[in-house]
Amino acid sequence: MRQRRRTWQTLLATTASLTVAVVALTGCGGTATELKSTPKAAASFEGKGPINYVSNRDASGAANKTIEEWNAAHPEEKVTFIELPDSADQQRQQLIQNAQIKSDTFSVLNLDVVWTSEFAANKWILPLPADAVPTDKMIPATVNAATYRDSLVGAPYYTDGALFYFRSDLLKAAGIAVPPKTWDEMKTACKAILALPEAAGMSCYTGQFDKNEALTVNFSEAVASAGGSIVDADGKPTVNTPEAKEGLNLLVNGFKDGLFPSDAITYLEEQGRRAFQDGKLVFMRNWPFLHASLSATDGSSQVAGKFSITSIPGTDGPGVSTLGGRSLAISPFTPNKATALEFVKFFTSEEQAQKRLALSSRAPVYATLFADPAVVAKRPFFPTLLTSLNNAQPRPKVVQYGATTKAIQEEAYAAITGAKDTDTALNDMQAKLTELTK
Repeated sequence: MRQRRRTWQTLLATTASLTVAVVALTGCGGTATELKSTPKAAASFEGKGPINYVSNRDASGAANKTIEEWNAAHPEEKVTFIELPDSADQQRQQLIQNAQIKSDTFSVLNLDVVWTSEFAANKWILPLPADAVPTDKMIPATVNAATYRDSLVGAPYYTDGALFYFRSDLLKAAGIAVPPKTWDEMKTACKAILALPEAAGMSCYTGQFDKNEALTVNFSEAVASAGGSIVDADGKPTVNTPEAKEGLNLLVNGFKDGLFPSDAITYLEEQGRRAFQDGKLVFMRNWPFLHASLSATDGSSQVAGKFSITSIPGTDGPGVSTLGGRSLAISPFTPNKATALEFVKFFTSEEQAQKRLALSSRAPVYATLFADPAVVAKRPFFPTLLTSLNNAQPRPKVVQYGATTKAIQEEAYAAITGAKDTDTALNDMQAKLTELTK
């Protein structure tokens, strides 16, 4: 039996409480008191009955299969899948609207890892019991991303990390035996490769540098890979350091020295994929989901069979990936908290994660699945991805993440476009982040 599904549009049309006044509150976050709050001990999870699972669309159908299996075994506690928009900003807006009016419409929330602190600080999600999920079996970075002030507030669902794609055929032609591990090694490799006749017209490298969340990701990786950080363990800004400056200069000089193609300033993930897939780049930083498109043998990819992957470069060795992914959290306003908790345990179990791998390319949070021969046969990049994830760091764990990432994007973009020098951009970024994290 297929689970019932409702869209967010239908729910909003039938929920008169979601008014324009609520929309106006969405960007405000919580009160000063709420933003400084620490989650209390895990709530009492009582109440059984139907619940709603709220998530963006899962095109693979894997999440649907898990829900159908639950519903078949729990006819009195069925789960309805409420589908949110594809836009992450719109997803966040709808989830916040629901929480601000304390509606019981949303029960289990599918949260981007960067929303964890905001939702936990405002008490829009519940701290989970210590034994809610087998965190000892999960990749540590995914557990860290689901934790707020030492309280587990989310159950890791799937994860993501950066990969470094490179033209293995051109490295071989240039006599380069191993892919570069540092930015300097990459520059040296590019000099040799771009001198080859078969590399005529190519550029060296690209990441994603448009003024978007992707720029926050690339900036975070550059800073971390140079030994710096954006905020410290207490959430205090730390971008006015020599390490952060070295990281930003990697990006600034990449454009200044012609290491990156000039149009990379407009690149998101898809534009970078097309450039690499069309044979215009030697190296590319991007996410694992591109692997299938790049490997296509239907004539759409000019690099099928000609590329390989490794970890992103750093200043002194392999770099530090930014962590992506999602966690499941429980709304404090759902009356059937016991069912919600049991469903979260079921949904995020290793057994269900393994079943979903048959349909979905999303990376699981269980390290053992990355070594499964059957899984690796279909996803040869998984061992490399696991290395990336074991070294990954989350984006700044701050309550006002939306304003924080905007400030990062504005100042990093100003530096790489030459509107500001590196010192000014970082000083201005430090000032903005300090104000946001008071």
